[in-house]
Amino acid sequence: MAKRTVGALLFPEFELLDVFGPLEAFGVAREHFEVVCLGERAGAVASAQGPEAVASAALGARRVDLLLVPGGLGTRREVGNAALLAQIVAAAREVEVLMSVCTGAALLARAGLLDGKRATTNKRAFGWVKEQGPCVDWVAEARWVDAGTVVTSSGVSAGIDMALAVIARTAGRDVADDCARIMEYDWHRDAGWDPFAKIYDLA
Repeated sequence: MAKRTVGALLFPEFELLDVFGPLEAFGVAREHFEVVCLGERAGAVASAQGPEAVASAALGARRVDLLLVPGGLGTRREVGNAALLAQIVAAAREVEVLMSVCTGAALLARAGLLDGKRATTNKRAFGWVKEQGPCVDWVAEARWVDAGTVVTSSGVSAGIDMALAVIARTAGRDVADDCARIMEYDWHRDAGWDPFAKIYDLA
């Protein structure tokens, strides 16, 4: 099986775990996946928590098979960044699976990439994200939603569960199970498991 490249998008004030939780999962399965960080342009990008990560290239400068769009405080600004949204749209045309974590779904929604599809997002920010995509079939109670070529997850840590599900789909369930064991991670395999929807009165 050919190795797939997973590209994670970085933008100012991205959420650390949204990026590095899923990349840890994909990176553990190194026989199957190569992981890279990309940005609107190459260079260091500060996270919402402060530490910087380095985008090795601009989004679109190198081909990726799977694209991960994180959330974070920066999404409030980036939904208005037409240049970045255009980069996401162009990259999405080439990938096998487009993924978002948390409020990263707002970027996909604003770009029109979720129109007519089922999707979910962070429950605390659910109302704001919905405003970015009125033509999206938003699922309030879900850990993640697999809509085929697009997979979206709930908030922050949910991205790890989603990543493992995508690993299972693309590289096999045994590979995903092994990744979870190596990470010593209690993988929530039920995509509908979502206690946070109830906390925020969405279910």
